[in-house]
Amino acid sequence: MSRRSAAASGRLSGDWAGPVRQLSLSLTTKRHQGAAFQLIQVARLSNRYQQRKMMNEAPTVASGRVRVGVVQLAMRPMSGPEAFFEHVSFFIEAMAGYGADFVCFPEYVNAPLMAPWKADGAPAAIRQLAGITAATRDFFSREAVAKGINVLTGSLPLVEDDLLYNVVYLCRRDGSVEEQRKIHATPSEESEWQMVGGDRLEVFDTDAGRVGILICYDVEFPELGRLLAAEGLQILFVPFCTDTASGFHRVRYCAQARAIENECYVVAAGSVGNLPGVANMDFQYARSAVFTPSDYDFPENAILTEAPAGLETALIADLDLGHLENLHRRGSVRNLRQRRTDFYRVERVARGE
Repeated sequence: MSRRSAAASGRLSGDWAGPVRQLSLSLTTKRHQGAAFQLIQVARLSNRYQQRKMMNEAPTVASGRVRVGVVQLAMRPMSGPEAFFEHVSFFIEAMAGYGADFVCFPEYVNAPLMAPWKADGAPAAIRQLAGITAATRDFFSREAVAKGINVLTGSLPLVEDDLLYNVVYLCRRDGSVEEQRKIHATPSEESEWQMVGGDRLEVFDTDAGRVGILICYDVEFPELGRLLAAEGLQILFVPFCTDTASGFHRVRYCAQARAIENECYVVAAGSVGNLPGVANMDFQYARSAVFTPSDYDFPENAILTEAPAGLETALIADLDLGHLENLHRRGSVRNLRQRRTDFYRVERVARGE
């Protein structure tokens, strides 16, 4: 099987082991009938997933280099959870096949599954969807272990103590799972779904760096990024869902600002398409991207890679964590080191204060 036909069937064969040329392909798979999947690569690729399977080796991050995969998912009607699981499994396998250490999905990743409950109203529909969140989390975790890749699940609704939250799970490839809840519910989430914000913010250690998660609207609050930076953040993941170009640009510009001011990489994953059968999820607009600090070791526009609008797409980018260390110590400007903490500061507040 040729490399092109292997990709086109959605399978990864032994032919993919070893280096692959830099490319940009538009792929159509049998499992994704008529859906174009464009894979944009920004570096030479190697199939480390297949090599690890053959050699039974644990994944490692060599020389501080980390490969991230970003899925710009197309929202479309789905017949049920199994169809959703098959769809995202394709992307996880593909990203693992290209040797990615992480794959990140968008906010409200399984929103199409709310369609059967539209007649019940938006608040009831999303709570029904929350009923399969545990099973969805467990599916992603099994995929992370089986494919040898750390998975950012995209966000899912969670009901706890009768309160509705928006949560992203970090499913490590060693089988452990962490969660980050959205801190700020948007006005729409509050009014349409009666969603509330969480009250914990963490940096998570992984085998490929220290990572944080800010879900969509949260990236528009610079205090959160600064709190994470103070705890050694290296890669910030931003799953988002925006319905208009203006909403997208709010998220985009704030995400890029977080990368510059906090001297970290920012990986932003959004969704595209429309969901006519799902209340409060009419349209989605995105251009997923990987942002960098702005200095000599990085692209001059501080954008490592960026997806086109309106297309179901996957991005792959190599991040050099060593460049972050150089920036912290010898950057042209040093936003973290030169803060005037004698004049201002951002700090956590204990609950109840």
